[in-house]
Amino acid sequence: MKKPKPELTQAELRRAAVELLSRRDYSRRELARKLSPQAADPDDVAAVLDDLAERHWQSDKRFAESFLNSRCLRYGPLRIQQELREKGLNAEQIQDAFANISVDWYELALEFVRRKCVSGLSSQDIRERARLYRFLAYRGFNRDHIDYALAQLEASCLPESPEF
Repeated sequence: MKKPKPELTQAELRRAAVELLSRRDYSRRELARKLSPQAADPDDVAAVLDDLAERHWQSDKRFAESFLNSRCLRYGPLRIQQELREKGLNAEQIQDAFANISVDWYELALEFVRRKCVSGLSSQDIRERARLYRFLAYRGFNRDHIDYALAQLEASCLPESPEF
């Protein structure tokens, strides 16, 4: 049988939270989720989180910026926004984080599609176009980003007209 974990006091919860935050930033919801099962009193978790926020040891704004910077070269804006919502951030915090980053999502989508489709894309190849569309949609790009990337890829594959 498993031995139940000891319930932590407020001071022990603070120590555990600081230890977690020393490794990486966490959103308030993530910290609450990690600390709540260990707490002797649920009110202690809220008090510890409030104290950490007052001291600026935990910041949802800093977490959002850090998370966005770590994900922006691998995923599109829609997927990152969804992940931030799951981490407990509200729409305003997410919008602020996106306002502070300089990423050209159109060019990023084009870069992804170029890596995925080495041979190029013809306007006749509907299956390949659909596959690339699904790939970019899964990565979190919106329709405008995807249409731009596919159009640019297709344009780069057109044969050049001979000059006389």
